[in-house]
Amino acid sequence: MFTALRGCPRLLSTTTRCFSLLPRLQWVSRASEGRGSSRTPDRKCSAKHFNVPPSAEYIARVTGIPTMAKLPYQDTADGLDAAFIGVPIDTGTAYRPGARFGPRQIRMESAVLRSYNSGTRAAPYESLVVADIGDVNVNVYDLKDTCRRIRETYRKVLASGCIPLTMGGDHTISYPILQAVAEKYGPVGLIHVDAHPDTSDVVLGEKIGNATPFRRCVEDGLLDCKRVVQIGLRGSAYSADSFEWSRAQGFRVVQVEECWFKSLAPLMDEVRSQMGSGPVYMSFDIDALDPSFAPGTGVPEIAGLTSIQGVEIIRGCRGLSLVGCDLVEVSPPYDTTGNTAVTAVNLLFEMLCVLPNMKYY
Repeated sequence: MFTALRGCPRLLSTTTRCFSLLPRLQWVSRASEGRGSSRTPDRKCSAKHFNVPPSAEYIARVTGIPTMAKLPYQDTADGLDAAFIGVPIDTGTAYRPGARFGPRQIRMESAVLRSYNSGTRAAPYESLVVADIGDVNVNVYDLKDTCRRIRETYRKVLASGCIPLTMGGDHTISYPILQAVAEKYGPVGLIHVDAHPDTSDVVLGEKIGNATPFRRCVEDGLLDCKRVVQIGLRGSAYSADSFEWSRAQGFRVVQVEECWFKSLAPLMDEVRSQMGSGPVYMSFDIDALDPSFAPGTGVPEIAGLTSIQGVEIIRGCRGLSLVGCDLVEVSPPYDTTGNTAVTAVNLLFEMLCVLPNMKYY
């Protein structure tokens, strides 16, 4: 992509300000050669201002302050088409904790990302203005107050016209996020990828937690239930059919047994037809994947989706009117190799690459 590396008295972004011992650099794309210098902290790309991560060909991945994909950090979503945002909580978790550290570990491992998707030829940083806008200031002592804080934060993000790409955090967060999303768009379609339906009513006396978000969403009228699909559900259950409630609402339920030993591209053809042209939200619990691919999570279930199938699901969302995505339940204390976070990083990148108005080569 880049054909020149020129000395410049300006820094590339807030991300690169930390490279105090390195030359001050400006990336110049083929499309921007011969044009005037870009205003700081933006980087030129395809004749427009975009935030482009510094290439590991010239700046070592292990340097710098970690942001998602080494993108610039800014403290609001103003001026952005899409933003990575962390919600570091695990106070809604009933079993293994640790997801509050998920956003931090995902950012650390995201240094492996490059600028293009070699599989789909998507060019996200030539298509959208993207940055990392940090974390919601959660209340680790009060889950209900945290939900309020999430809801208020996402109202502001969505009001700016920005599409949020969320790093969890436990699955409780999808409820207040979808409250804000539905305020803007009305009831939305949902692509929910998970080992568990997360439609419990009350758990240990509580109605808010990581096992209940999508029942609360239905009760609040946040979902267009005929445009909801749950993919990868499995595991032992409290009843013979723990997915009965989902089906009764009109959800399409795709149990994991329907996914074994096959490509999920045909399934996603059907899902795209189900979703139609209306707004769609994607929620991806990392435990949808088999624990051999993603052991670092709160409630692992064997016989899950492969990482290839996870990518197929996300790539199958190309062309949909995605208004937000989340990737939840990465628990670094149980991720001793970091590979669960690396997998999450790449799934989030795939989500970015299927957002509306994406350019493909």
